[in-house]
Amino acid sequence: MSVLPLVFTSGWASGINAYAVVLLLGVFGATGLTDEVPEALQRTDVLIAAGVLFLCEAVADKIPYVDNLWDSVHTVIRPVAGAVVAALLAGESGSLPELAAGAVGGTTALMSHLVKAGTRMAVNTSPEPFSNIALSTGEDLAVAGVITFAMFHPVAAAVIAAVLLALGIWLVVFLASRIRRFLRRRAQRREERRLAAAEGGPPADRSVGGGR
Repeated sequence: MSVLPLVFTSGWASGINAYAVVLLLGVFGATGLTDEVPEALQRTDVLIAAGVLFLCEAVADKIPYVDNLWDSVHTVIRPVAGAVVAALLAGESGSLPELAAGAVGGTTALMSHLVKAGTRMAVNTSPEPFSNIALSTGEDLAVAGVITFAMFHPVAAAVIAAVLLALGIWLVVFLASRIRRFLRRRAQRREERRLAAAEGGPPADRSVGGGR
């Protein structure tokens, strides 16, 4: 069971930024920092793809409302990535069945992704963009720091990841009212666009009709 702490930590981190996890683990394995990273994550094409997608996420994740769209798209991608990375780590170690590792990594990634997405909804109720930038930068630094720490102290890193996940769940519950406000605003905008499309014609035409 020696790989289980790393599986849990990589799952938590994948739910926040899966591309950073793949990139970091691949670099650590390719540079010989650890022998627990499978060859599949060390391939040059995988590292290049992860690097490009990480840069895309680094930009999209800091723009209000664009980050919500990005999170929606990654509702499936991040848990799947967490499960795949966990299964690969378990296969390399041989100390944990790959199916069990995939379940742990995928479930943990889904939970941390939902925390991340919920927190962003709450933050986007504020009009200024600086909170998005600060939160995204903090998430990136947390992922990089915890994954790096896990290479040397996997059990301690897993404890840190578990504490951060628990704090994140508590924060989402605490910000539930803001999240509901964001969802109401989004539903209202969708309804306005639907009504505008159903009426047809520019707003000026509708105002003339409304004046009569």
